[in-house]
Amino acid sequence: MNKKLLIFFVISFIAFNFFSCSSGLKSEEANKKPNILLIVADDLGYSDLGSFGSEIETPNIDALAYEGIRFSKFYASPLCAPTRAMLLSGNDNHIAGMGSMFERTENFGYEKRLTNRVAIIPELLKTQNYHTYMAGKWHLGTDPEANPFNRGFDQSFVNLLGAGNHYNDKGLFAENSITPYTENGKPAKWKDGNYSTDFYTDKLIEFIDSNLDDDNPFFAFAAYTSPHWPLQVDLKYSQKYQGYYDDGYEKLKEKRFLNLKRIGMIPKDSEMPPNHEDIKSWDLLSDEEKKSEAKKMELYAGMVDNLDFNIGRLIKYLKKIGEYENTFIVFMSDNGAAPADLYNNPKYSEYIREYFNNDFDNMGNLNSFVSYGPQWAEASSAPFKFYKGLTTEGGVRAPMIITGPNINRENEIHHASLTLMDIAPTFYEMANINYPKTYNESELYPLKGNSILTYLSKKSNQIKESEFVFELEHNKKAMLIRGDWKITNITEPFNESNFKLYNLAHDQAEMNDVKSLNPEIYNELLKEWKKFSNEVHLDLE
Repeated sequence: MNKKLLIFFVISFIAFNFFSCSSGLKSEEANKKPNILLIVADDLGYSDLGSFGSEIETPNIDALAYEGIRFSKFYASPLCAPTRAMLLSGNDNHIAGMGSMFERTENFGYEKRLTNRVAIIPELLKTQNYHTYMAGKWHLGTDPEANPFNRGFDQSFVNLLGAGNHYNDKGLFAENSITPYTENGKPAKWKDGNYSTDFYTDKLIEFIDSNLDDDNPFFAFAAYTSPHWPLQVDLKYSQKYQGYYDDGYEKLKEKRFLNLKRIGMIPKDSEMPPNHEDIKSWDLLSDEEKKSEAKKMELYAGMVDNLDFNIGRLIKYLKKIGEYENTFIVFMSDNGAAPADLYNNPKYSEYIREYFNNDFDNMGNLNSFVSYGPQWAEASSAPFKFYKGLTTEGGVRAPMIITGPNINRENEIHHASLTLMDIAPTFYEMANINYPKTYNESELYPLKGNSILTYLSKKSNQIKESEFVFELEHNKKAMLIRGDWKITNITEPFNESNFKLYNLAHDQAEMNDVKSLNPEIYNELLKEWKKFSNEVHLDLE
């Protein structure tokens, strides 16, 4: 063989191996399953983000929105625990065991913990070699078998209850003088001075960092307790908003409402619902009352600002380790804005006033217990009726943002309905998981949600059929949506005759009950409701 021919063969051999290896790497990268980051804010209202019409500075969350999709008709449940049950299971809250977050029985649906009728996201993702991490609020059972460590999370640091002091483990109510925390299933201590949102972010980063030496993807659940009451935050965040709210809650609601129209989140012809009859007009408040009210909202805005800062920390960390481009991110709130004013609630005020100090100069500190009440909640829930706890749109519509790999949409606002039960099936399709009929020798109920991956990848412009049905009940507050029609019942005691009918296509504010004008539609929806009631064994007595 001559010298030139030998050189040709050597170069060809090197080139073949180089391109083969390169192709192999690209193929391996293409086949790598995406990481999943699920971020849930606690009691964040529909209009509390800059990208949803707010004056609060949320540049990091807004960046996710502009890179991906905002959903204007995302439905959660009206309260925290049922939302978490439905989100993690892809199923109804009764089937998952959280028919009520207030009372516990062993009756079907009211066990007040996740049941073995469902398998949840971390349990199934682990079957595809995902690392699974969680930090924040659990609220799905305090029994050891219900702990996240026994429901699929490799590593977790959680508050087992629905709320906690943001700076220490001092209990908020007489029945829990110390807030219970666990780390990886074992009792854990809270270090005084750690701020909840900062600390949970530290923990998630620590968990993800612990397995960077392998190629397995991760599922990280950032279950923040912010901006849930008590409203506590460092001054550097709340002081930014001094003077922002001196015009009052009615003016803020109007501004948010107009901003939502301007950015295209709600129809141009939307009407703003009136405030709840129990809300006192801003003009009737004394100067001292106005001063105190404005500070409540400054604290709330500061907590949202700090939440955004910490989400920015997560994003920066993912970029630093080279995983941001391969991380599917879902950001959402768990329900509508919170109307509670527990400091003035006779059921709780004796204990709270003994151990907490809400003097003006102390508001926002670790020994204060401030909640901003229904007046500010209605501004945060603009443009919808009422707030958390109720099945009106203001209680169940929440902000939702999705971005990440294989999403061929950018800075879009999607106006069709989807529900929190659609999140788990979407994750399963991404990870090539078929939901099993049994898990750990228990028979599972089929998923109620549906994957939205074909929409996200732009293979379809439709998420659901136009006549899809979404039913919901918690604490005897109920609703059922079919297409543009909705029946709602928030009257106590529960009675089927108290359902009202709304056409959401023309009346998102739920101002006009059209039951008498559309008896056929009303009766059809009522039949759907009775079918659902029987399926999930509702206890409405």
